[in-house]
Amino acid sequence: MRVQSLTLAAACAALLAPMTQSSAGTAAASLGLPGPPAARADGGGGVRAADLLAKVQDCAPVSRGRYRTDSGKPATVPVCGTEDVVFWKADMDIDCDGQTTPRCNSGTDPYFSAGTAYAQSDGEPLDAQRLPYVVVPVPSAVWDHRESGAGGGAVAAVVYRDRVQYAVVGDKGPADLIGEASYATAEALGINPDPHGGGTPSGVTYIVFRNSEVTPIESRAAAEELGERLARRFVATDPD
Repeated sequence: MRVQSLTLAAACAALLAPMTQSSAGTAAASLGLPGPPAARADGGGGVRAADLLAKVQDCAPVSRGRYRTDSGKPATVPVCGTEDVVFWKADMDIDCDGQTTPRCNSGTDPYFSAGTAYAQSDGEPLDAQRLPYVVVPVPSAVWDHRESGAGGGAVAAVVYRDRVQYAVVGDKGPADLIGEASYATAEALGINPDPHGGGTPSGVTYIVFRNSEVTPIESRAAAEELGERLARRFVATDPD
């Protein structure tokens, strides 16, 4: 769960060498870990980022207000919706909460929490280093994600530049903030996944498919399969 602002993280970033997707993969290899697959870029045979973005150009708000992307910033981000999805366009801060791993732990993340709002099928917290997941604000008078069919385990398409990464709704964050995803989501999209200074200040679109559910929630393969299928159906539908 994010509690720091991107501004604070940026102030600390000068103390740390930036971690690109390639350097993160090298680091994983040095630890004897398999490098995570990158998100599929346009031309990879799946639904294109451009086609998904074309379907979410117009916003019909489903939230009763707007969210901040970081503490202290103005509230400018609405949650929008269609019959099939809810979506928002924001930054990406890095959630490293859940299972303790080489990249997500109290040493790498000063705000680390050993729990996630939604758990694996075995009851253990999610693994932010290996599982792409997105974070939604806790329910409030502004918006309740559950009422929009975006509860825990719902599948999301996260779009950044020409890349699409499928993820699950896996954690909840502060009631007034939006724009956060797991270490694995950022890494797959080519965004610096460092929980202590990584992320990106803008340009990320989060599209959650209403009333969908990945089973089990921790299955990256199941999220990819369901996400691609729902994305194909979404981009094929005619506008209202």
